Amino acid sequence: MGFLSKLKESAIELQGQLVTQVKQFQNKNFADATMAVCALVSAADGNIDTTERKKTATFISSNDMLAVFDVSQLQQSFNTYCDKLVKDFDFGKIDLLQIVGKLKKTPPQARAAIQVAVLIAGADGNFDDNEKNVIREICRSLDIDPKEFDL
Repeated sequence: MGFLSKLKESAIELQGQLVTQVKQFQNKNFADATMAVCALVSAADGNIDTTERKKTATFISSNDMLAVFDVSQLQQSFNTYCDKLVKDFDFGKIDLLQIVGKLKKTPPQARAAIQVAVLIAGADGNFDDNEKNVIREICRSLDIDPKEFDL
């Protein structure tokens, strides 16, 4: 089985697990953190192109695991976070990592947010080094070993 097939299989399995987990984590901190990781993964290469932003926004609005949240609120948060990265990437990134860091006190939610980031990164079938690096940073901001996610 090729790498891309394994990645797709893993993504399907991971998504099934996340649907159950996210229902348990229906709170503002988790919603904000997941949108922050979505923005960070979208900007993994240092900028957010329109295509990447639209793909991620489509994923957010159509994904079952996020259906427990108000989709319009999620999209608004995602766009706000993307705008922060566009305006000033370095400060925006620090701000978004702080938002994600609020989940540090709840490790199951922190791990679920990282799983969302992995799912977003692999959604296009190309989990590149920039995406892996930003997810490692997210893991470090949550005091979670990236090796738990094969990073």
